[in-house]
Amino acid sequence: MIEHQATPGWAAVENFLSEVVVRPDPGLQRAVTAALDAGMPPIEVAPNAGKLLKLLVQLSGARRVLEIGTLAGFSTIWMAQGLPDDGRLVTCEFLPKHAAVARTNIDDAGLGRKVDIRVGAALDTLGALDKEPGPPFDFVFIDADKENNPQYLDWAIRLGRPGTTIVMDNAVWEGAVLDASMDPENAPGIVSALQMMGEDPRLDGTVIQTVGSKGWDGFALALVR
Repeated sequence: MIEHQATPGWAAVENFLSEVVVRPDPGLQRAVTAALDAGMPPIEVAPNAGKLLKLLVQLSGARRVLEIGTLAGFSTIWMAQGLPDDGRLVTCEFLPKHAAVARTNIDDAGLGRKVDIRVGAALDTLGALDKEPGPPFDFVFIDADKENNPQYLDWAIRLGRPGTTIVMDNAVWEGAVLDASMDPENAPGIVSALQMMGEDPRLDGTVIQTVGSKGWDGFALALVR
């Protein structure tokens, strides 16, 4: 696992932007605190990235969102806030303990009616979703085990429609996309997913580099053709 390093300047600017522009509400702040109290790793998206997800959900006009990787529900809450009152978000979490913390956080934020947490291996959950009736997903956020990123990306396309927005987090990974030996467990899956995003005729995408409290990283943004 690669160690993400943040410079003091990056973190200070991020904190300033979060306080002045992003301004996470108490429900979001409680979610972060609850995760730390439960001994969960502090790997949720930064507040400015969470707010971006909310805005992208709104800009895309999404009514159905799929999230792969729930953790404590921080990004889930952001995206659910961007949905209309009758919108729905399905989120996949492997660990029951994490799902339980997320359920409490989401309910405490007043968004429980919008969010369906599915517990288990995400690839199994995605296969089950494919067999369920209902419209396609309008927006997909991928932020789980990196070795399965290519499969998650393929499922995002299959469960989406032309015009579905896909966001994949951790697309730079401290520069390990240029040297997979820096993190043999995670980097190959990230690189394969990026190559797929560039080559698959079903997708049109780009990648944005970022720096901040999570170190040097980035996110991929794609549209299903």
